[in-house]
Amino acid sequence: MGRILPTCFLYAMRGIVRMPWSVQWRIGAAAGGLMYRLMRRRRRIAETNLALCFPRLDHATRSRLVRRHFRSLGLGLVEIALAWWGSDAQIMARARIVGAENLEAALSFGKGVILLGGHFTTFEIGGRIFTSRFQAGATYRPHDNPWWDAVLRSGRGRYVTDLVPHKDARAMVRYLGRNRILWYAPDQDFSRHGGRRQVFARFFAERAATTTATAWIARRSGAAVVPFASYRLADESGWEVVIGPALQDFPSGDDAADAQRLTEVLETQVERSVEQYLWVHRRFKTRPPGESPVYDAALLRRRATRG
Repeated sequence: MGRILPTCFLYAMRGIVRMPWSVQWRIGAAAGGLMYRLMRRRRRIAETNLALCFPRLDHATRSRLVRRHFRSLGLGLVEIALAWWGSDAQIMARARIVGAENLEAALSFGKGVILLGGHFTTFEIGGRIFTSRFQAGATYRPHDNPWWDAVLRSGRGRYVTDLVPHKDARAMVRYLGRNRILWYAPDQDFSRHGGRRQVFARFFAERAATTTATAWIARRSGAAVVPFASYRLADESGWEVVIGPALQDFPSGDDAADAQRLTEVLETQVERSVEQYLWVHRRFKTRPPGESPVYDAALLRRRATRG
């Protein structure tokens, strides 16, 4: 029984890609509404994150933003199905890549490219669109459930050339040394996944534990760091992948300054479409010295009702 429901879910997702576009989107929106009602803990985490990052927003505005975020999560499920099982013609008819010349210029130096992104709800479809033009690998953290891990590897393996362990910085350096592109997202709290060195960088209005591995990898490999983000268009008619110019004078040798700079790049990406960022992740679970936890159950309940 443990695999029956997940298997049925996967078959349902595969079936979605054969449906008309309008039906796919209605399914995604309905899934988002259902998740909003059922995933109460994740909803409170999102509310907490938004309250910490945007304290000037009133409670009603944040609540509407959380609802839009869960709609985005639901649409993201449909996009996963498209990324894993959709055809190139089906996807690329609604997609565009902006700034490809920035990546080509960075690759011309022969040192590889760290494709700097964040965790957005469009992650999977953005990767599929990007790899329609460029071959790329991605860092990867194995799922705790071996069966789901195999499913994820199979799905992403349809468009990503290689999956590099997210804890193995030296493997990343070797990979980049072959002048390859590696998607890397440093916007999660790695304190419980390998003990990487971290500093606290301000993410909007709150300090967040931020890995210094990006600067270390760039320094050891000589790879260019190129900002990358993918967005669902405002009218939900398709997607846009945006590739920015390579960061200049990075790394600087100052870990704290470098971490803050990367966080500011992420802020710029998030500001374009706040609801599409992954707010249900516990970004602030590691706290600066002397500061209290923000995700314990009582605090989440209080924050969810506070204006």
